[in-house]
Amino acid sequence: MTTQTDPAGDRLRIGGSALYASPIVLGGNVFGWTADRDTSFEVLDAFVAGGGQHLDTADGYSHWIPGHSGGESETIIGEWLASRRGVRDRVVLATKVSTHPQYPGLSADTVRAAADASRGRLQSDVIDLYYAHFDDPDTPLEETVEVFSDLVDAGTIRAIGLSNYTADRVEEWFRIARAGGWHLPVALQPHYNLMERDVETNGLLDVAVREGLSVFPYYSLASGFLAGKYRTSADASAEGASPRAAGVGGYVERGQGVLAALDRVAAAHDVPVATVALAWLRQQPAVTAPIASARTPEQLPALLASMTVELGDDELTDLGAAAE
Repeated sequence: MTTQTDPAGDRLRIGGSALYASPIVLGGNVFGWTADRDTSFEVLDAFVAGGGQHLDTADGYSHWIPGHSGGESETIIGEWLASRRGVRDRVVLATKVSTHPQYPGLSADTVRAAADASRGRLQSDVIDLYYAHFDDPDTPLEETVEVFSDLVDAGTIRAIGLSNYTADRVEEWFRIARAGGWHLPVALQPHYNLMERDVETNGLLDVAVREGLSVFPYYSLASGFLAGKYRTSADASAEGASPRAAGVGGYVERGQGVLAALDRVAAAHDVPVATVALAWLRQQPAVTAPIASARTPEQLPALLASMTVELGDDELTDLGAAAE
């Protein structure tokens, strides 16, 4: 799709909705996990102060941590919003459903209950962008499509997004929604970065362009690898490394050429490596804005800088070729 800016020219329209957001999305998966409450507040404050306007979380974050039950990230964001006068009206708030242990799957009753629980934790009457986090093969897709549309009609959510769906299932969602006269999705959230490019060939980006979906890739920095933080396996296992470094996996062995290309482009623009990796992703067809998280305020400037760095055609080609 052709991404549209608002009249001020500094925000991007989300699909065919009335929502506009910044060219970088702050991922909330680290809040309550690798970033405690106070640090999360500092990150959120700095993100908004730096021009960021789109927050992304999920009801399941971070149920995988011993002692956690899910909803920790939403709770922190909600407490932050409640303590910052006027900020709620300045941000697009996105969350997801299907992975909270108390609300698994996407049946109609589950989605309704989970949405209300998320609104309570987020301390917000409405969720701006509500994602079906993972496809639910045990629930008829018609049931899920209808309940998401009902939530829009009820004013519980403003717009619908899909995450981790195949191209075929996205197309099926649209067919069902059109046949039923229900609200259509406006956003797609796939796994996509310089090291993970399956969406370029599996039909997802084609569907996104055809249906006018805004694409918000997650794991945009490949668990920190594309920030240049983990250049060797030892870096990823070193004392003090983020628990997320375990996701670096095989990137170290096959990604040295990518890091070298990122280093060259970063030096030419005098910006951090992470900035270039995010700028490359932002400038890909169909992508509206990448999602990236920061567990400390010091990591934010590199993310925010990606909103304005423009890579040349040769640089985009070189980075893409290095990743192949």
